[in-house]
Amino acid sequence: MSRIKACFEALKQNKRTALIPYVTAGDPDPSVTVPLMHAMVDAGADLLELGVPFSDPMADGPVIQAASERALLHHVSLTHVIDMVKQFRQQDDTTPVILMGYLNPVEVMGYHNFAEQAAAAGVDGVLTVDLPPEESDKFLPAMQSQQLDVIYLIAPTSTDQRIKVICRDASGFVYYVSVKGVTGSANLQVQSVDDKLAEIREFTSLPIGVGFGISDAESAARVGKHADAVIVGSAIVKRVCAHEGDLAAIKEDVCGLLSSMRKALDE
Repeated sequence: MSRIKACFEALKQNKRTALIPYVTAGDPDPSVTVPLMHAMVDAGADLLELGVPFSDPMADGPVIQAASERALLHHVSLTHVIDMVKQFRQQDDTTPVILMGYLNPVEVMGYHNFAEQAAAAGVDGVLTVDLPPEESDKFLPAMQSQQLDVIYLIAPTSTDQRIKVICRDASGFVYYVSVKGVTGSANLQVQSVDDKLAEIREFTSLPIGVGFGISDAESAARVGKHADAVIVGSAIVKRVCAHEGDLAAIKEDVCGLLSSMRKALDE
């Protein structure tokens, strides 16, 4: 059983919602990433989403775009990100790790080469933002050959027909983008999210994670009432940026946010 499936099954048995924080690998410095990953798990994270820096992150707002730019100043590549997961696995062989990014770096490495290296390092899933199911005919088999879950995005504007196509190829969980816009958007409408989750559940039995627009304990708790997972990115990356160069301060601020979210979700 994959780590992602095992994690969600354990959470379901305990009637808990998954908390999935996102950080950009190598931001603000490569030495920060692995210690921060461990700290986030200690603060209540159930799965980790690790962003692969990219020069043109089209689905991301200015906060995560800037994080990619800071990481790229240190020449952080996909190979470096995979190595960070390998380092993380030296102490943690349980927490699922998902790589989130764009197709170009994977395509340059080669689908099968990437899948082999990622799986060997301990990566559990891949979310490639700009790769739709219709164009995954070579990508999907390569990931499946290494038992890597392929996670797809569903938008507020996705039709039933579109949701059906996405859920057909998805594994691990599906990621519902809760707002119309890029990461960091602030117009979260919880009732609309709830309605869409009910619609998505008609087409899949996979867990559904909700991200974009979740910034504090209150919004996490409200979304967590109906979602299987709450995904938080920009709110964490802002805190990483605010304490650039001070690992202790980054940990304290980020973990304070996650702890408050974990508490709110559990209550």
